[in-house]
Amino acid sequence: MSVDLLDALDKEILDVVQKEIPLVDRPFQAMAEQLGTDEETFLTRLNKMKGDQVRQISAIFDTKALGYKSSLVAARIVPEKLDEMAVKVFNQHPGITHNYKRNHDFNLWFTIAVPPNSRLGLEKTVEVLGQLAEVESIRILPTLKLFKIGVQLDVKKEAKADEKAAPVYTEEMRKAAMEKQLTDQDIAVILELQKDLPLVPRPFDQWAANVNMTTDELLAHARRLIADGKMRRFSAVLNHRKAGFRANGMGVWNVPQEKTDEIGYKMGSFRAVSHCYLRPTYPDWKYNIFTMVHGRDMEECEAILQAIEDETGITDRITLYSTKEYKKTRVSYFTPEIYEWEADVIERLGL
Repeated sequence: MSVDLLDALDKEILDVVQKEIPLVDRPFQAMAEQLGTDEETFLTRLNKMKGDQVRQISAIFDTKALGYKSSLVAARIVPEKLDEMAVKVFNQHPGITHNYKRNHDFNLWFTIAVPPNSRLGLEKTVEVLGQLAEVESIRILPTLKLFKIGVQLDVKKEAKADEKAAPVYTEEMRKAAMEKQLTDQDIAVILELQKDLPLVPRPFDQWAANVNMTTDELLAHARRLIADGKMRRFSAVLNHRKAGFRANGMGVWNVPQEKTDEIGYKMGSFRAVSHCYLRPTYPDWKYNIFTMVHGRDMEECEAILQAIEDETGITDRITLYSTKEYKKTRVSYFTPEIYEWEADVIERLGL
């Protein structure tokens, strides 16, 4: 279904499901009542948008809070080999979730996560991937400080470029979450909650049965994971382009070191900024604060970034637009595929 065919109720549904799915036995009924409609209508409309505007509905965990090592990585690859290497090398790694071609000399940008008991670890994994893809340069750009994380698209077109919104997940919350150890039962529940939620009136019942819990017990455990900071929320992830947001601009800024905290929090306060991080610099990469914005077109992204520039006074910035999407998915936590990939590479390369 084209985004142009969505009516007001469809947009209300997209708005509510991307904020948070209530952890109750009949979540769609609860959201339907919130919008003044009924459960059947809500589910029918959501079903029509699933796979189109709605990519997935599941738990959104904090990767680092689960003990995983993760990073954004930038690679410079000979343009003639870029498509081939993106698909044949990088897309094959189960921990690479977002993989894009962007308009820069560093032309491939991806996010990668490896589990706490990875045989290779993050740095070695990135080194191996670079070797397999014959990169000219590859740079690990981990989060040094989290200022904001959480995508909330303005589906109803109500927000202004300079509108503010407080972050719902912060560096302090992440640090507190990392101090709490996961139990075997936590992992069993995570394996269920990361699945795509069935669009049925009582979607959690089967998941609860899978882990020998009642639905109430499963939901209570899920709420505890949120309270502990392991899970950020349970919600839908929209297919940005199908939801009308055809441009995503990664605004990267060269901010004086002594001002990074002040400027980072200020940049993260903009509603349209979904991710704001402090990252390291290199001799061939001077930008240290990254702000991700989504817009219906490049002009909308630029208006947001210009508003940030006007407010902060930071003018040394470029915007990296994704010109091709190679992969976009969620991290699949505690599943065997990543260990199989590592075993294969270790054997093939004699590591």
